Amino acid sequence: MKARLREALENMKRYNAGVMSRECFGFEPDALYDALVVAPGWKPDKTILDPSFNVAQLAQHAYFSGFLVEKEGVKIAWAQTASGACNVLDHILICAELRFKKLFFAGAVGSLVPALPVGSVCTPDVCLQGSYAGAYFQETLAPFSPFSPVYPPDIGYVDRVIEVGQRLGYPIHRAKVFCTDSIALEYSHLHEIKAAGAELIEMETALFYQLADLFEVPAVALLAVSDNSATGAPLLGREEPNMAYRNARGRAIPDLIYRLAKEDA
Repeated sequence: MKARLREALENMKRYNAGVMSRECFGFEPDALYDALVVAPGWKPDKTILDPSFNVAQLAQHAYFSGFLVEKEGVKIAWAQTASGACNVLDHILICAELRFKKLFFAGAVGSLVPALPVGSVCTPDVCLQGSYAGAYFQETLAPFSPFSPVYPPDIGYVDRVIEVGQRLGYPIHRAKVFCTDSIALEYSHLHEIKAAGAELIEMETALFYQLADLFEVPAVALLAVSDNSATGAPLLGREEPNMAYRNARGRAIPDLIYRLAKEDA
């Protein structure tokens, strides 16, 4: 854990009582988890399709919930959060009190190119930070440079994840991701976003990788393509559930997380 994260944790604890990760998610501070998963919107008891996973809900709140996901001795702390970089920022920081070996982000992403259809599994090779939440990592809030690039802190681990995916039959595509603050208004700026070279769009991964660097554990974002504006596959108003997306979200990504967490279990 880097000094910047330790300082943030100490500042939070100065004004809040109790063990925050237990208060919010039900996670036990004395446990050693094989992995922490942060997943905006994805509740594992609803999304994981493989019945060999055992999922226990530890805490439930209006916008976030905590789960223990287990399989063959592997213990995963699963933090389901609300969408948006600000929510991911707060809830990962709350989990700084936890002991875990690896850190995963699991979420949906929109595709901006035909080459990445719905159901693709992707990981960012660079994120363009279109969210203001990242400004709070600075010593002072100004000046802030929006749309700056954020890279995975350990590209060697990303390479390892892609290798594991290839071996398991889950091809993982590297792509440039734009991180937005607004889903509704991103469509009004698609020409600018695409001109910046973005192939995918979502809300949180730039922030996730900034945090991952502070935790100093192996970390990767795994994204399932849920919609594609380039091919007309909508986010809202689908006539029926897209099975390719459900399989990526419910089978490929949970299995990848389990296999990667198991490497050190």
